[in-house]
Amino acid sequence: MLSVSTRTVVLTALAPLAWGSTYFVTSEYLPAERPLLAATLRALPAGLVLLAVGRRLPQGVWWWRAALLGALNIGVFFALLFVAAYRLPGGVAAVLGAVQPLLAAGLAVPLLGERAGRRAVTAGLAGVFGVALVVLRATAELDTIGVLAGLGGAACMAAGTVLTKRWGRPEGVGPLVLTGWQLTAGGLLLLPVALLAEGAPPALTGANLLGYGYLAVLNTALAYWLWFRGIGRLPATSVAFLGLLSPVSAAVIGWVALGQSLTVIQLLGMAIALGSTVLGQKRATARKSGEGEPELPLTAPERDRQSTSATA
Repeated sequence: MLSVSTRTVVLTALAPLAWGSTYFVTSEYLPAERPLLAATLRALPAGLVLLAVGRRLPQGVWWWRAALLGALNIGVFFALLFVAAYRLPGGVAAVLGAVQPLLAAGLAVPLLGERAGRRAVTAGLAGVFGVALVVLRATAELDTIGVLAGLGGAACMAAGTVLTKRWGRPEGVGPLVLTGWQLTAGGLLLLPVALLAEGAPPALTGANLLGYGYLAVLNTALAYWLWFRGIGRLPATSVAFLGLLSPVSAAVIGWVALGQSLTVIQLLGMAIALGSTVLGQKRATARKSGEGEPELPLTAPERDRQSTSATA
């Protein structure tokens, strides 16, 4: 029988596995040249639905905290992600995103008191190398703005992950409500940018609506709920390592759904990336917790700021 922490890791891993399907759904179901529209429709409808379900708005300092977390984890991250995707080969953008665990490990030292040990650094470097083997091509070209956007997106997600862990949740607020706050804030940030940059949305086909519906419900609302739930129960660095699963998932989906080939080098890269992900989780799964204790022990800074409430 799986321990509580192992089940939490497995459930949290479903989020980056789902995010790996974003390229397939975008290329096959969504209108072309509308990246910011796709980002907005991923975030805002899902956030509003979760707000309606949770029926609770932020209070006090959580207004600006939710806005900042929504910008880092959703709004600015999505925008930079699409800039990188449009200006760089997909493989280069994925490799830049793979540095997120290293950035999260560095930020966790001053903000959470989580020590960045040799194992985490080694696993992070191996993860970047593994992802590079999976997605990079010899013809890949670099673009300065694209590279900066890719690194900026990774930094935003790393900072958002660590700050979400540092601040926890207000008493009585579950991860579903917190997810709704962040998705709504990020979507509202993206909306005017999308309208100014891309204009009014085009007429949508049934396939377009199906694609946007999948991205909003499963790829965003459900996936980010699992992600933020995992952040509340696992070390922030451990959660960040799970992001390495996204490019691996994308490569597998491309092979299964689009008939793309997988070489021996790519398979080796997948094995390295998966091994790095597992190595990044050893600290979390090695710590035992009882069935009645769904969250792992808090770090010292978190105990000083105790404001979280564990929910299922």
